[in-house]
Amino acid sequence: MVLLTALDNQNLLRALEILVVALIWLFFLRVIRAVWVEIRPPKVRGGGGDPQGAGQAGRRERKTMRLKVIEPEDQRGNAFELGDELTIGRAAGCGVRVDDSYTSALHARLFKREGTLWVEDLSSTNGTWVNAERIATATRLGRGDLLQVGGTVFEVSR
Repeated sequence: MVLLTALDNQNLLRALEILVVALIWLFFLRVIRAVWVEIRPPKVRGGGGDPQGAGQAGRRERKTMRLKVIEPEDQRGNAFELGDELTIGRAAGCGVRVDDSYTSALHARLFKREGTLWVEDLSSTNGTWVNAERIATATRLGRGDLLQVGGTVFEVSR
């Protein structure tokens, strides 16, 4: 009887050991996946698969671009020059500071990649909208696109 209990305890300990090792492996795989998601380039939304068309669009976008305020009415006409990267939000360090209670402190990031302008939401509470569509991934912006951050609407122009 005592021998039987000792074998059961050994089997239980072996099973727990295997379970702990499996959990550690799952943890490491999750960490590797998180790092991979952070370093890979953003997915291109929409558009065709024509690489030549994308190259021509990239050349057109290399000209200096701006964000012009469309709404609210009292700020209409304000314009912000777009560099290689800037943030939009209520925080003092943002390149485009928006004083709006619906805007997060760090709301969105605009950046250029290969001459093309992109926007990504920085996990804001109310989301970032491009042409009245909420974005979930980095999204390409072109001339005439409307970008909404909180209650402020910008138009991308040159």
